Amino acid sequence: MTSRPRLNDDINVVQGLAAFALFGVLALTFVTSTGWSAPAGFPDGSVTASIGYAMFDLTNQAAIQSEPFLVSFLIIAVVLDAALDGAILLAKREGGGGLYGASRNRLRTDGGTEDDD
Repeated sequence: MTSRPRLNDDINVVQGLAAFALFGVLALTFVTSTGWSAPAGFPDGSVTASIGYAMFDLTNQAAIQSEPFLVSFLIIAVVLDAALDGAILLAKREGGGGLYGASRNRLRTDGGTEDDD
């Protein structure tokens, strides 16, 4: 049998007033700020191509200048390769070298195996 949800009666007014005051301060700051400028956009050229050139440290060929990211690209590649190798190593069976699978072990619906009887 399910019970209906009940309304929480113990309300803390201080937290509500603090949230309302914070909203007021942020709204006042946003409305009264003056330093907005028109959006500048990107210079002419392909942003996607420039990201690719920056990733492989070929920034002199890019239309949009940026910082080179070759070291970051190589570190990400090594970490992903190590994670893939670790996942394959953990999935292998110690004796036969086969992979574990749900079809190999007959599981009960409560999480136990048939050998637990």
